[in-house]
Order: sequence, then structure tokens, then C-alpha cells
Amino acid sequence: MKTRGKKRRKFQRQGTFHVYIVVCADGTYYTGSTGDLQKRIALHNKGRGAKYLRGKRPVELVYARKYCYYKLAVTAERKIKQFTRRQKEKLMNASAV
Repeated sequence: MKTRGKKRRKFQRQGTFHVYIVVCADGTYYTGSTGDLQKRIALHNKGRGAKYLRGKRPVELVYARKYCYYKLAVTAERKIKQFTRRQKEKLMNASAV
């Protein structure tokens, strides 16, 4: 079956994936996931990462957790994105980078 107009991305399902939280220059938190954490943070600081962060540079990594499976990382990212600021701070304090 062909998919029209959309290319299907091929994700590596097993490997090293990171869920991370960065603090922006304005004090807000951004949560994301990636396969290459250092590269992603560098992209955020160059303004080539998430659109949300482009006007909030520089960003500083304050939390990161490693996962072996893509699905686990994405599930954790979605859960953390629903956290309140206080819950995110509690998570960061429990496991400092």
C-alpha cells in the first residue's frame, strides 16, 4: 500500500535515546527526546532545534535520562511534558545531571 504525499520515517527502535529537560534564558523549561543529546543541545543553542526555543537561548541541560528503546523514551517525554513546573523541578532535584 502506498502512502501519498507523506514519507514514512524509519526510526531506530533500539539503541540509545535520551529524554531531557533544558532551562531557557527566560527561566522556562523545555522537554524533548533525542538519539544524540550533545548534538541536540548544540542545535538548540544555535537556534536550529525546536521552534519554541529559538527566542529563548541559551539553554542549559538540567535533566537527562537514557533509554534503550525509542518507545520508552517517547512515552516518558509525553508524561514529563504533562508535569507541572513543580513536578519537573522535583524530578530534576531527584536526579541531578
